[in-house]
Amino acid sequence: MPPLILAFVALAALDIAGVSAGPPALEWAAKPLLAPVPAVHLWRMTGTRHAPVLAGLGLATAGDVALMLPGRAAFAAGLGFFLGAQLCWTAAFVRAGALGHLRPRRLLCALHGAGWAAAVAVLAPALGPALGIAVAGYALALVTMALTARVLGPRAAWGGLVFLGSDLLVGLGAAGVGFPGQGVLVMVTYTLALALITMAVAAAEPGAADGVAPAPSAPPGCEPDRTPARWRDSPIPGEGASAWRRTVVRTRS
Repeated sequence: MPPLILAFVALAALDIAGVSAGPPALEWAAKPLLAPVPAVHLWRMTGTRHAPVLAGLGLATAGDVALMLPGRAAFAAGLGFFLGAQLCWTAAFVRAGALGHLRPRRLLCALHGAGWAAAVAVLAPALGPALGIAVAGYALALVTMALTARVLGPRAAWGGLVFLGSDLLVGLGAAGVGFPGQGVLVMVTYTLALALITMAVAAAEPGAADGVAPAPSAPPGCEPDRTPARWRDSPIPGEGASAWRRTVVRTRS
């Protein structure tokens, strides 16, 4: 297992321990590093090819710090940072072809929309008008991210769904709905979502990651046409390739 992945697992365990029973200093030491470590891992594997994903992880770092501070102003700031993260990740998935992937899956999109409407209807009255509207907008961005993440396969799809569940728990806590172990469950699902999304992006085909469809491979037994473009464009059918081959033969002889 790569050292950075081991470091991420250790940080997640420290943060969960701090949330469950440890001193606040333990959480402050671990949580601000949860998103940067996968970002460094992704950068080492792929460079800056996934700049929107890296930017989203940076905004998630700022959101994590803000959400550790008390008060509604800090909660609103954390919401804003994570909204930026969701928009960055959605932009990356759209570049990878998410819109075409979702176009024939209208029922799935409708189910996510219905889930968003139900969650907003439950949380908004308890949050008040201003924060309720902000949470509704963030939740819409989050649902969109979870949907578009499906373009990178099952791992990213599960990452998006787990992120939905984690932030739903955060929203319930902000609305005054809590239960024992809620904070621990929030962090378990959050760290799992970060890991799944980052690994899916790191493992994506280069063409899909860059928003360019990879070139189709040749069928078995068929050789790809390696004729230079300047000969393939000959106005006489077949003459371009033939002239190129004759030139090669004369050169080699």
